[in-house]
Amino acid sequence: MRFFLAGVMQGSHTEAVVCDQGYREEIKRLIKAHFPGAEVYDPRADHSDSITYDDPTGRSVFFHHNRMCREVDVLLAFLPEASMGTAIEMWEAYQHGAAVITISPMEHNWAVKFLSHELYADLQGLQLALESGRLKRRIAEIREKSVPG
Repeated sequence: MRFFLAGVMQGSHTEAVVCDQGYREEIKRLIKAHFPGAEVYDPRADHSDSITYDDPTGRSVFFHHNRMCREVDVLLAFLPEASMGTAIEMWEAYQHGAAVITISPMEHNWAVKFLSHELYADLQGLQLALESGRLKRRIAEIREKSVPG
């Protein structure tokens, strides 16, 4: 199963800064523990200095990641605050049949609300859904419905 780990990087900052990325390791650990053999793509892992990229490089990486979201089985988004890039990734994944799983307190935000198949307020909610097996069953159900035929 192929996962794309989406999440806030720059958020709403107007300066060239990156939000705390500590959530990424914890989410990858949870995925690997509950989906043995899963491929987890973390865009930050290969592009930790992306804030310094020139425009052509940044554009190339941005569009490449959006195309990748069309090809995954699951997009797992971490959104403690709004993120335009993550919203685009969620849209691409949703439109192409991936299960979109979101961790966010923004339950009234339309992009979060209408593009998420499952929504958890925090990492603890995600962990409980994984431990109970509920999320694994839900992903299978979503993926089954997205297969043509």
